[in-house]
Amino acid sequence: MRSPVRVGVVGCGVISRHYAENARAFDEFDIVACADLDARRGEALALEHGYAAVSVDELVGDPTIEIVLNLTPPNAHVAVIKAALAAGKHVYTEKPIATTSREGASLVEKAARLGLRIGCAPDIFLGGAYQAARGLIDEGAIGEPLSASAAMLLGGQTTWHPDPDIFFADGAGPLLDMGPYYLTALVALLGPVRAVTGFASTWIDERTIEVGPRAGETFRSSTPTHTTAALELTGGVTAALVASFEAPSQYVCDVRIYGSDGVLELPDPNSFGGTVRLRRGRGGWEDVSYATRGARESRGLGLAEMVDAIATGRPHRASGELGEHVVAAARAILEAAAKGKTVTIGDLPAQPAAMPVPVDAEAAPG
Repeated sequence: MRSPVRVGVVGCGVISRHYAENARAFDEFDIVACADLDARRGEALALEHGYAAVSVDELVGDPTIEIVLNLTPPNAHVAVIKAALAAGKHVYTEKPIATTSREGASLVEKAARLGLRIGCAPDIFLGGAYQAARGLIDEGAIGEPLSASAAMLLGGQTTWHPDPDIFFADGAGPLLDMGPYYLTALVALLGPVRAVTGFASTWIDERTIEVGPRAGETFRSSTPTHTTAALELTGGVTAALVASFEAPSQYVCDVRIYGSDGVLELPDPNSFGGTVRLRRGRGGWEDVSYATRGARESRGLGLAEMVDAIATGRPHRASGELGEHVVAAARAILEAAAKGKTVTIGDLPAQPAAMPVPVDAEAAPG
């Protein structure tokens, strides 16, 4: 049995708690240290989970840490990844890998040149629900895939995040913050995005922070907060995507795959688990039972899969290439909306290989 890989966390905000709590389910890695520009955040996470609290420079420079887990805000992702690669470390980063496709591609190229890996969230598509859907599609349960629809409508982060304005800045917004869950799911199930067109707007001009020390502050979005796009995937499958922060009384997270012989209805691609439903022909809906990995169906699965891929010398699935492609697709939608045209995307990655859940794993209700 291999020794766990030593991991250091950079960025100790809200999402770091999820990774820290989930880490006990994975024997592929140990989180041993954490760092944040706000030393108080780093010290709090370290105290809670028994990590060493260090500075960012100390963590990146520590020769015993093999992978940097980058959980910083999106506008800091590139700088942290560059520093980690320069220090000879692999990186697993929260989405998006970068705020522009050009920066993302540059990071992927640099990692390849150095013989290092970049992994990129989201990894929910590796979970039992979406892998069951991938298996059904591949075996022809819905016939030939023809189209897909995905819709994400909610009100944004003002009600639960202490610094929600970062999600309304260029490089975030619904397309680059939440959109990666939906775009990644579509690519993982059906293949990469070849071309897009779309529309974008902002309905709510001013927002108010509702929680935390900045409660009562107002801010304005610097990126569109409601987008609708049409996508053409390789192989000719088409998809419609709605991504919006303009629906404060809702949490819509719909994904459907339409085929020549049936339809698949999938759960929220921002959460592991959920119900998978299949309709064959003109029949009724049936729940699909599927296997799960239990506690390993959580954020951290993509990192663990990357650790195993490094050890065995194979490509990892939640890759930097996939993360960069998702950014390229999101940026292409915004460009198409701004210029009123169809935008073609080049340098398409391979569709991630299927990752079936072992047959002796736990059964999810179906």
